[in-house]
Formats: sequence, structure tokens, C-alpha cells
Amino acid sequence: MIFAAIADIHGNCAALEAVLEDIARLGIKDIVNLGDCFSGPLEAGFTGDVLVGNWIPSIRGNHDRELIERAPEDMGSWERPAHAQMTAAHLDWLQTLPFSMVFKDVAYCCHGSPLGDLDYWLETLSPEGVLKLRPLAEIEARAEGITQPLMLCGHTHIPRAVQLSDGRLIVNPGSVGCPGWKDDTPFDHHVEAGHPLASYAVLEETGRGWQVYFRNIRYDNLAMAEMARVNGIPYLADALENGWLRKRT
Repeated sequence: MIFAAIADIHGNCAALEAVLEDIARLGIKDIVNLGDCFSGPLEAGFTGDVLVGNWIPSIRGNHDRELIERAPEDMGSWERPAHAQMTAAHLDWLQTLPFSMVFKDVAYCCHGSPLGDLDYWLETLSPEGVLKLRPLAEIEARAEGITQPLMLCGHTHIPRAVQLSDGRLIVNPGSVGCPGWKDDTPFDHHVEAGHPLASYAVLEETGRGWQVYFRNIRYDNLAMAEMARVNGIPYLADALENGWLRKRT
């Protein structure tokens, strides 16, 4: 068995299309989407057309939830521009997405962790404002009660695979469309991919267990960076341009 996992598109339709083309080029038919599809200053409408038009099993991320739980006037700076582009069909599709799902009977899927869509499953927040690998005991506690051999999550945009003591694997495929972000809750912290490529993962079942291939795909990131800059989020523009939340010289 082989399939692809995508997450955290954030309205970057150009990155999504490049990833889907790469998946098709590999001959992979099955894809699972781990949420946060639209929010951001890019092309939420076009992204919605791609996702709603292609039957890809999907779950809802925290930003997706905010798009359907809040009134437009109460939305944050990432939700407002996305919501303005979305049709009733896009929002209806979001309403159908579950918090979690089991994909093909082998992979438990959620956006953050089983505890919530804002929880970091594989990382913990350091006092310096950087996400670092969470202690294994804490990771395993979040996996309690899950019986599948493979678990998938997104949310942090950090590609990572963690093997549990019993041999099961948790995988974050990284972000398709957002290589850098920052937040001020509970205090200032950030993530930088260090490159502007579109990230996803291929999962293959082998005789020795699940094999993970992290893939990083080129696309027209500079056009998306300019769009973010014009639409008023310069730090995202820098991340889309070079993978860092600031200009690199």
C-alpha cells in the first residue's frame, strides 16, 4: 500500500497544484488531506475549486474551523481574506469535514493532535519561542487508545517522523503552502522551514513497516510571495520567497 499525505495548504493553490502533479507523476492514486486548507492572503477560492472538485479524504484544521465558526467581522487577519474568496460550496464542504478520521484502516489522521486541533503532537514550545521535539512519553500519552500502526498530523508545518516504543509511527508531512508562520499565544513563537518548497509525504507499507518519503517540490513561489506582500502580510511574503520570516541577503 502507498499513499500521499498533504497538510497546511493555506490557500497556496500554486503549491497545491505542483504537489498534486508530483503525486500523479509518481503514480500514486490515494491522498489524505490533514487540514488548514484555505486561510491566508493567497488564493483560497482557487484552492477550494481544486479540493472540492477532487475527492480527497480530508479533515478540518483549526483555521478551517474558524472559517465556519466565526462571523467574517470577527475573523483574524488570515481568515478574512480567505473567507472573502470562498463560495457557499467551499464553506459547505468545510462543514462536512471531521475532526479526525481513520484512512484506509491503517492511519489515524488529525490536524493537531487527538487532544485538539491547536495542540502540538510532536513538538513542544520552548521558552525561547521555538518548537522542539516533544519528549516521547508525552507523544505516546497523546496516542493512547489509538490502534492504527500509522498516525498522521499537521499544524506545526514541521516535517517529522516519530517512532513509538511499540514500533508505531507518527508522521507530520510538513506544509504544502506555508513555509513560515508565527503566533503570540501563549507567547511569541515561530516556525521557519528554511526553504520555500512545497512539502508533503509519501507513506509506503513494506515488509519491515511503514516507509516515509518526505518530498519538497519547486513551484512559482515568487508569485505567491508577491501576492502575500501586496495583501499585507510581509513576513509570510518573506517565508514564501526564501523559507525564512525575514529577508535573506
